Amino acid sequence: MNERIRAREVRLIDENGAQLGIVPVQQALQLARQQNMDLIEVAPGAQPPVCRIMDFGKHKYQMQKKEREAHKKAHASEMRLIRLKPQIDKHDLEIKTKKLREMLAEGDKVRIQLRFRGREMSRPHLGMELLNGIAAGVAEIATVESFPRLEGRMMNMLLSPKPSARAAAPKKEKPAAPKPETVESKEPAAPAPVAAAPSQPVTPAPQPASPELVKEELYAKQAEDAEDGGEAG
Repeated sequence: MNERIRAREVRLIDENGAQLGIVPVQQALQLARQQNMDLIEVAPGAQPPVCRIMDFGKHKYQMQKKEREAHKKAHASEMRLIRLKPQIDKHDLEIKTKKLREMLAEGDKVRIQLRFRGREMSRPHLGMELLNGIAAGVAEIATVESFPRLEGRMMNMLLSPKPSARAAAPKKEKPAAPKPETVESKEPAAPAPVAAAPSQPVTPAPQPASPELVKEELYAKQAEDAEDGGEAG
């Protein structure tokens, strides 16, 4: 960089990527200083070396940013593990294969591990056939990074996802949002009409007799009694 460049001539590229041809290194340094930039040797093995005018601080920041992104991507891919038995039944194998596809679709490497017990150690070819069959079943989305290998009582195989693994993964449908319930306004029901009771004839209340009428009736009765007494004599 700058005065540390030992070549007498360099192939110069400006800050915009334009080719300026082969120039003396002192001239290249002068052009870089005029723009308050640095002269960076980008291809020291070329004849003559290729140098570029750029802001070294900005260039260093961009390089560190790319390294951080690459580091994140490297850690984003996890190593997953699936354990199997050599004598696995068909239904369990289908479940394990489905899980394997899901892991590969997430971009993760998957190690498939077989554990041999007892007399199973005398038939390692069964484990080899099982792992090879699994690899063939997911060949469209995975590559075999490490072929089946027996290590003690364990047989391991490593699968890496292909770029097409994510595209082949079934998309999970989002659950539909619940529809808002419509509340119907209920008006109070009108009271039922009450049937009118049948009208009954009204009996007028008896009027009290006047004192004069009472006296007349009393005199008339006394007169009748007197007449009845005279007839009896």
